Amino acid sequence: MANFSRRDFIRATAVCAAGSIILLPGCGGGKETDSHGNPLITAKTKYGKVKGVRQEGVNIFKGIPYAGSVSGQHRFGRPAPLEPWSGVREALRLGTPAMQLSSTVYGIDEPEPGEDCLFLNVWTPANDNKKRPVMFYNHGGGYATGSGGSAGQDGANLARNFDVVVVETNHRLNIFGFLYLGEVAGEEYKTSGNNGILDIVDGLKWVNENIAEFGGDPDNVMIWGESGGGYKTSCLYSMPLAAPYFNKASIESGPGLTVGSVEAAAATTELLLRELDIDKADWRKLLEIPAQEMYGMISLLQQAAAREAREGGAAVRVNFSPVIDGVAVLNHPFTPSAPEISREKPLITGWCEDEYTFFVLTGGNADALRLGDTDYNGLEKILEPRYGGNTKRIIETYRKSRPEATAANIWVEIMSVNMMGLGSIEIAEKKVRQGGAPVYLYNFGFKNGAKLPGTDYPMGTPHAMDIAYKFNNVEAGGGFTGNRPERFAASHNFAELWTTFARTGKPGGKELPEWREYDLENRPVMRISDVCEVINDRYPEERLLWTELGYIRS
Repeated sequence: MANFSRRDFIRATAVCAAGSIILLPGCGGGKETDSHGNPLITAKTKYGKVKGVRQEGVNIFKGIPYAGSVSGQHRFGRPAPLEPWSGVREALRLGTPAMQLSSTVYGIDEPEPGEDCLFLNVWTPANDNKKRPVMFYNHGGGYATGSGGSAGQDGANLARNFDVVVVETNHRLNIFGFLYLGEVAGEEYKTSGNNGILDIVDGLKWVNENIAEFGGDPDNVMIWGESGGGYKTSCLYSMPLAAPYFNKASIESGPGLTVGSVEAAAATTELLLRELDIDKADWRKLLEIPAQEMYGMISLLQQAAAREAREGGAAVRVNFSPVIDGVAVLNHPFTPSAPEISREKPLITGWCEDEYTFFVLTGGNADALRLGDTDYNGLEKILEPRYGGNTKRIIETYRKSRPEATAANIWVEIMSVNMMGLGSIEIAEKKVRQGGAPVYLYNFGFKNGAKLPGTDYPMGTPHAMDIAYKFNNVEAGGGFTGNRPERFAASHNFAELWTTFARTGKPGGKELPEWREYDLENRPVMRISDVCEVINDRYPEERLLWTELGYIRS
């Protein structure tokens, strides 16, 4: 089958807008405008004035710095202080994304990735001091790729259609955001393994100090994110440093139950120093390595770890992501329980029904999709390496709970729920047991109508399809979003539920069924589509099975 990249399909969901900006004096009574005649507007921040543009009823500010340099002597440390500027700084173009390949960012007119990347974007209906809810989005791409400028997550439609303020940040990723130097560089670098997540905290602090100027309410901030953004949101939900800056959250297709250990992170750092032939005492040589060369060390480290394992050395898992350092991150987000610090903060969590088709789409093995409808023996062979002696029981449970499902359907569901669903259920159940603010569980189930290339299997509701829908960005159609006319209703429902939650702490919609908070008796799940429905304890046999097998821990 064709090997479609994540970039190909996120491009297909992009908001087709945003021409280049040219400043033109004198149009419309002397006001500055862009090349399309849109007026340019000025806002004041704590650090100086910024100039954005008003397009179709939304004020848009792009590339606003929220912290200082993280290159040179500030690499792997906390950012330099952001220096105030005089005059008016243009905020008309997306800021520099974090270091990564240029093929893994998806913004329109987005600069090449670079090391100094601490910028954010704001979409607001007006800079009018009105206290609108603020939706602070954490982009996906794991802890390795992506940016706050991806076209599919453009915040203009949410701001325009639902009267909210949307904020998205760029922040350090991969080796630049999560290389742990606490064991070799001293106290100043104790939090170096969490720099990427601490950058997001800095962005939240900027919102707290400045968002009122952009028509937002600093006391009504929702953090949310999909995939890697869900993991980031999970982590932030448990962090004391983030706690003052938000009061509700949504974790979408990214249930972050745990984070890493400093021991594992320190082993990666030791491997890096060995590969570079740098003594621990000379660790500052890491600050002198060109950024592109440092980024290239990620793949070299992975190769080195594999080589050392083959040669009988200690196993090193190269994984740049947050760690429990005892300073910035004190514990796992949802293990063994929901974080006490966010007890009174409402939460949404859930996943897409066909998550795994995305990973088939982007190069995964599609053999299971070609199984005969009733080839359960073939399905067992495919699943047995993963589930061992439990395989037959798992298949039998799914055949009973889904009598109409084919062998391929069952495979997709098992893979999907294991990736994103079981963790979401676990988060919901732990949040209920905490006895604090409510939690709401969902499945996104609108089918895009497309087939997986090279197969006759429907793509369904793949991982990341929800981005364009919840941002109300399905106009273009094609690719992920599909061309079904019902997509507009599904997108409106998704966006209305989330913006209502941002405003009130309870998701809802004018013509939608009541989304009841999750409980351990009825276990209501909102199935989001063009027609929404609340389903009590959806597929209970499957939930009980995964709980008994230890995949859901509560």
